[in-house]
Amino acid sequence: MTEERPLLERARAYDAEALAELYDRYASRMYSYIYRRVSDPAVAEDLTSELFLRVLRSIRNERAWRGSFSAWLYRIAHNLVVDHYRRQPPMPVQPVDDSLAASDVDPAVTAEEGLAGERLRAAVGRLTPDQQEVLALRFGESLTAAETGQIMEKSTGAVEALQHRALASLRRILGRKEV
Repeated sequence: MTEERPLLERARAYDAEALAELYDRYASRMYSYIYRRVSDPAVAEDLTSELFLRVLRSIRNERAWRGSFSAWLYRIAHNLVVDHYRRQPPMPVQPVDDSLAASDVDPAVTAEEGLAGERLRAAVGRLTPDQQEVLALRFGESLTAAETGQIMEKSTGAVEALQHRALASLRRILGRKEV
């Protein structure tokens, strides 16, 4: 963070090079986070672009981050994902698995892995939005409980409790085999 501080100060002053460097540092991470939440590359690209447009607007309007820049980005990304789902009617996702066509892969094993992944995604979909968010940040983004707490505006203890409840719910849902 200390090495990033001068860059962030330059970005606050609307320095184009600093803004470009921040984009280079964070764009792929934000895209990955958003993609894991929406499971659509085109939507993830659009939302990532919107994220950085909002960053520019916020800096211009002097409503930029107060503490952690990274936490601020994740909060904006989270809000964009929530807004996206509010605007969209729920649609069933039917992923196409191109790996089934590979000759050196056992189709039965690939099908089992695909079904297990679908089952897990369906189980995660049954969790509360906060539980989904904590799992995405902790396991998808490999953030610490403290970092996750900053993003979710919760204490570290609350994040750990939420994570514990989310994993217990997943175990219960997956144990029932009713996903």
